[in-house]
This record gives sequence, structure tokens and C-alpha cells, in this order.
Amino acid sequence: MGASLWDGVSIGGLELRNRAVMPAMGTGYGSPQGHVTERLKAYHSLRAEGGVGLIITEVCAVHPTGKALAAELGIYDDTFIPGLRELATAIKGAGAAAAVQLHHSGRETLPSLIAEQPVGPSPVASRAMGQVPRELSVDEIRELILCYAASARRAREAGFDAVEVHGAHGYLVHQFISPYSNLRDDAYGGDDEGRFRFAREVVREIKKAAGDDFPLIFRFSSSEELKGGYDLEYILPLVEMLEEDGVDALHVSCGIYDSPGNPTSPGMHHPYGINVERAAAVKDAVEVPVIVAGKIHDPDFAEEVLQASKADLVAFGRQHLADPYFLAKAARGRHEDIRFCLSCNQGCIERLSFEMRSATCVINPLCGREQDLELRNTVSTGPFLVVGAGAAGLQTAITLKEAGAEVRIVEREEKAGGQLRAAARPPGKEPLAEWVDWAERRLRSLGQRIEFGIEADEKTIASEEWEGIVNACGAKPLIPALPGADLEINAEARQVLLGLTHTGKKVLVVGAGPVGMETAHYLIANGRGVTVVEEQEYPPLTPLTSHGYFLHRVLRKSGTLLLATKLLEVNGGGALVQARGEERQLEADTVVWAVGSIPETGLAEAAREAGIAALSVGDAVEPRRILEAVHEGYKAARQFLYGVEYKGKA
Repeated sequence: MGASLWDGVSIGGLELRNRAVMPAMGTGYGSPQGHVTERLKAYHSLRAEGGVGLIITEVCAVHPTGKALAAELGIYDDTFIPGLRELATAIKGAGAAAAVQLHHSGRETLPSLIAEQPVGPSPVASRAMGQVPRELSVDEIRELILCYAASARRAREAGFDAVEVHGAHGYLVHQFISPYSNLRDDAYGGDDEGRFRFAREVVREIKKAAGDDFPLIFRFSSSEELKGGYDLEYILPLVEMLEEDGVDALHVSCGIYDSPGNPTSPGMHHPYGINVERAAAVKDAVEVPVIVAGKIHDPDFAEEVLQASKADLVAFGRQHLADPYFLAKAARGRHEDIRFCLSCNQGCIERLSFEMRSATCVINPLCGREQDLELRNTVSTGPFLVVGAGAAGLQTAITLKEAGAEVRIVEREEKAGGQLRAAARPPGKEPLAEWVDWAERRLRSLGQRIEFGIEADEKTIASEEWEGIVNACGAKPLIPALPGADLEINAEARQVLLGLTHTGKKVLVVGAGPVGMETAHYLIANGRGVTVVEEQEYPPLTPLTSHGYFLHRVLRKSGTLLLATKLLEVNGGGALVQARGEERQLEADTVVWAVGSIPETGLAEAAREAGIAALSVGDAVEPRRILEAVHEGYKAARQFLYGVEYKGKA
């Protein structure tokens, strides 16, 4: 019989109040110079208050060449210690233990971030970053090992309880470990012993510099999850050696950034608890505590993992972004109040990596805005009218009600969710519907009901002296005025996803954006033959994201994607298309349109004509993602409540 999530546990003499860990996650909340900011302290303090046993800070660079983020924290100089001390104090003062993650990106960075060519064990390019690193000399390797040790000493001096070496996900320590990236033939390569040497020497030097009694965690990828990469059998001997070298806990992850579908941050289509069985194998091989990470959001599931003795501690990563108080809620038996992570990656890892913006959470607009919790003078408490109970309208109403405002929310459909109802239908997208259910429960707990089946109009606008109106009506689907667009063979993607329109066995989907690709997935899963045509030369939905990779893989295996293909007309047998200057007929029983939407702006215009302040949010501004919808709803509510400027976009 294993332990409970709520049991205490010790890591190298460090006593934790429970077995829940918040693992390191990049935020971009540090200063451009790598120092701790008030924003970062507020973010971590709130999560410590939520009940977690151990917080491991995001990556901290042990050398200036090791930065992977523009605002990555530094720990390579004593000048960083005062700020790090404030961070440690903030975390520990809120009840959690605090550890620093020591990091060097190696080849997984850009010259623009470090002002020179990235470095690595061998001049082998990263496919993810497109960078060929400069091969490190033996003297440089030794210098970097000492940098890890000095950084650990600084962490202890700053008041942290432990350090974690980031030896996973394709960063420098991992690059030395892996035959995929280490082609050296000297003492730091050549065979397994040589490739393991760098990691082992880092651990030994840290123990010398920071003390044997200072806990050291080692995070590693248990499998690289790509062709030519290593598997669990390769890495197990190393973890046994690291235990001998003084590692006090092992933190099990998987993948590198070159891995297809990015299992380092498992997306909607990855299995839940992706690393649990590999963690169990690691636990069988060592005596020190084993932490398991990887798409674990539910404390009940974590309890099952621990009870089965497959790990000693469980890392809840993105779940801490979605709901900082989920552990406290679970401990009090309020499981239904937890706002669960979607595993969508839009607001966190993809925002950092692709948009080069600081992280947030799609469904938690307070993530990264924790300082918004400071009391403000309320400008107005309503009454407010919210029109539409999709993502934007639901979040608007929640934010208004949480501030004690008077709200009326109306929805023309008989159910809440708006376009999320359709978006939740493809396999793997079910968490979207679960968020809608959570939002409805949250409103009910605040004493707010949604009025369904009401089409808001001028009469609704005139029914009360509103302090403000929020237009969250969404957008209407667009079907271009092409020859044959009025034939019965045509269908609209959302109607198909909702089961309101049925298709034939052979389907042509027009548009390879998220809606088109997800509709294709839904149809393939339901036994249809699917071809997707896209007018652009490159797919609007990139295969570089976890979700995009999965959808492109589905289409490669079970359907057809035709790029640079323009639909000219629909006819009884399918559609006439043009590709590379040549026309041809594509046979289809049904043509499904997924080419965009037109924002519904009429209500906001009518409100303004009546002299009432009105804001549009979500798809009523322009069609796009749930991230923008939720965050705009939050911002619009705060503008009405506190006079905080709202600029119309997340």
C-alpha cells in the first residue's frame, strides 16, 4: 500500500507538508536583466497559498549563454541573490518549500537571446530551434560544471530549501546524456559512461559547493520519444549512478523539443499521466523519492498513482496555472469546484515559444495578473447586461459577480458554451465542455442564473438602466458566395460537429485552420472519408504545436490535405478546384465549410446608439481562440468595475 497525496514526505532531510509538487514552468515574468520581479513573487505566493508542498521555480540560468527565454531568471552572479532571496521568502512565507531549477539551454536557444552562437557537446543542430551549436572544449565544460555548483551555493545563500538540475527536455545536461545530440569521442562522449559524465560531475560539484545536506533533485527525460532517441532502458543505469553521486530525488519527465507532438508539455491528445509507468520503473531501480510529471491535473488520479506506489510525489504543472487553489479545494472535498487544465498549451508553453510573450492560462485570466487581486475602488456595481453565454460571456459574468456586481446574462440558445459546444466534439477536446460546466457551476455558486432562449434586442437594451452592456454574441459562420454554394450538398462545420447536419460517406472540408482540421478529425473518427482543401500554400494550423501535430498526423494517416488549392464551384458530385493553375473535380457527398466567421456587432452598435456604454468581447470582436475570448471577458468586466482601460484584445 502506497502513500496518500496528503502525507508528508522528506527529500534529503527537507520535510514537505504533502506530496504535491509545482514543477518548474517558464513564465517570462522576470526582468529583461534576469532579476526577480513583483509580478513573479505574486504569482508564486498565490500558488504556495494554494497548498502545494514544494514549488520548483522556473529555469534559472547558471551562465549568460544558458538563457532560453528573454526574461529568464539568472543565478550566475551574486547580484541575483537579493531578488532570489525575496522570491524564496515569498514562497516559504505562504507555506510551501522552495527549490531553484538550475538550467543551461545549450543549443536550445537563439543567438539573439545570448548575443553569441549557442553551445553544446557537439555541433549537431536542434530541429526545434534550427541552431547548430559550437562544440564546447573540455576546459569550457569544466567551467560550466563549476557554474552549476556556484549557482547551487547562491540558491542556498538566498534561502532556498533545495535545487533541481534540469537534465531533461533537450537542454545542455540532457544534450550530453543523449547519443542523439552528443557525438563526442573524448571523456564526455564516446560511450554511455562518457555521455553520463557531465551530469554526474555537475551533481558531485553541487554537493561539494552547497553541502551534502542541501537537497538536490535531478529532472530527466525517461524517454526521448523520437526516432534515434534513447528509451527508458538506456537511462536507468544513469539514475542509479546519480543516486550514488548524491541525488536526493529524481523527477521523471519525457521528450525533447525535437520530439514530435512535444510530449514535454503533453497536449490534449496525449494520454493522461503520460510518464506514470516509466516513473514506476525508476522507482523500482532507486531508493530516493521519485517525482512524476506529465499531464496530471486531478488530485484523485494523483492519489491513485501514489497508492499504487508508482511514484512518491506528483508534479502538477499546468494545473497550477489553471487553478492555484485546486489542492485546497480537493483537501476540503470540493472537487467539483476545481477548474481543470485543458492541456491546450495555448496560454503557456506555446505563448512563450511561438508568440514570445509571457505565459498565462487560457481559462484563468488571473494567471500572471495576480497583482490584480489588490483591492481597487469600484467605479460601478451595475446593473450590467451580458449578452451571450459562450466563453467570453461566461467569463465576463463570473468576473462581474465575483466583484459583487448586479448582472443579467442572456443566451439565445438553450445551452451555454457558444462555439465551445462544437469545438468540444472532436476526440480529445472534451475538456472544453468540462470548462463550460465548471463556469456554469461557478455562476450558480455566486447566485447567478443564465436566461436561455432569449434573443437580445433593442427591447432588452431598453428594459433597464444598464451601467454597461457586454456584447458576447460571437460570430456567424461564413460561406462564400460561390457557384453552387446554395446546393444541399453544402454544410457548415459547426452544424456538422453538433450533429445538426449529417454528411455522406465522402466529405470535402474547405479550410485547414483549427475548425477545418478538427472537423476533419471528427469526421474521420466517425468513419468518413475526408479530404481537406486549403487555398493557402502553408497550413494555417501549424504542425509545430502539440495539437497541430496530432491533427496533421491524423490527416496524413487517414485522409488527404491539399494545400494551395482553391475551390471554384460546388456541384452535385462534389466541387471543382484549382491547384497550381490546373482545374480538377473532387468527388464528395458533402462539402463542409470552415473558412471563417463574421463578428456579430449589431447589439453593441444598438447599445451605443441608445447612449449606453458597450464593449464587444471574444468572437464578436474578431473570430479567434478561447484564450482571447476568456481574457477579453475578464478585461471588459474590469473596465466596467474599476475603470481599467480595455483595448479590445487579450
